[in-house]
Amino acid sequence: MKTVVVGMSGGVDSSVAALLLKRAGYDVIGLFMHNWEEEDGGACTAAEDWADVRAVCGKIGIPHYSVNFSKEYGERVFAHFLHEYEAGRTPNPDVLCNREIKFGVFRDYALKLGAAVATGHYCDIGEVGGEPVLLKAHDQNKDQTYFLCDTKTEQLRDVMFPLGKLAKDEVRKIATENGLATSGKKDSTGICFIGERKFRAFLSEYLPAKEGKIVDVSGREIGTHYGLMYYTLGQRRGLGIGGVRGEAQERWYVVEKNLKDNVLVVSCGEGEELLSYGLKTEGFNFIGKVNYPDMFRCTAKMRYRQGEQGVTVKMVDGNAVIKFDERQRAVTPGQYAVLYDDDRCLGGGVIGEVYAQPFEL
Repeated sequence: MKTVVVGMSGGVDSSVAALLLKRAGYDVIGLFMHNWEEEDGGACTAAEDWADVRAVCGKIGIPHYSVNFSKEYGERVFAHFLHEYEAGRTPNPDVLCNREIKFGVFRDYALKLGAAVATGHYCDIGEVGGEPVLLKAHDQNKDQTYFLCDTKTEQLRDVMFPLGKLAKDEVRKIATENGLATSGKKDSTGICFIGERKFRAFLSEYLPAKEGKIVDVSGREIGTHYGLMYYTLGQRRGLGIGGVRGEAQERWYVVEKNLKDNVLVVSCGEGEELLSYGLKTEGFNFIGKVNYPDMFRCTAKMRYRQGEQGVTVKMVDGNAVIKFDERQRAVTPGQYAVLYDDDRCLGGGVIGEVYAQPFEL
């Protein structure tokens, strides 16, 4: 395909992706996805981002359009986000957004135009046995394969990642040298639909909060929480617990959320209660051809900002049972366990059960 539709966010990465494809001789179309709407104008910087997309596309000399996927986002991503928090888990909406929106309805939209798809993600595409496989980016510090772990193999056909072999500083240099309006724009962080608002205030608009007890691991009451959905395993900040007389003055952290009794369990010290030996996913999405036995060795990440950990994996009824070489801290249900084999991302699955005790595969 000579025509490529680039998903443009108004950031420097997608801007440079569009520029590089234009230079490579493709017929490039810039497409801005509007995924969130609010009566008060929204938490996202959609108007500012759209203005930046228009400026960049004008500079590059490519047509640009805006498409509204807010209905699909609300039904496929945000509803799941709320459901998971209501269930006491900690979801990752970025992973679901990639599967359902960027490589779902957006990709379908581009294919109807007879075009390939490109984004500014830091990752790369390879091929094994005629099927696409997901590869790490050259810039390991920016690699975003974790967030694409649940993308289906078919969704990666006719997809291009122009930044896969570039470092972030190279991308900014290209943007600056070519006078792109986004060259100095800060990277977006956090969840788009929350924006600059406090997470607790945002969530309370959609889910009713119920106060309850904070207890230590012995069951002693030491405070009050404002709703279990506001806390995550390992959290230390914002617990509102002062010093306890007769106790070492170390920071408290969350070790359990007891939904049945609406109790938040905390501890202080070295964090032994947070260490686990392994986990089981709820289903698992393999990307591309996978010729592994039911039990195999690889590496894994249980959260984005984590180094890869040595693991042994056993596939059981479509779920991945993952045994850690070394115990891991604060492995959190609702997040994703993502597997790697050297520079290839094998795929990922939602963390379901976490094993606090030693076990055999």
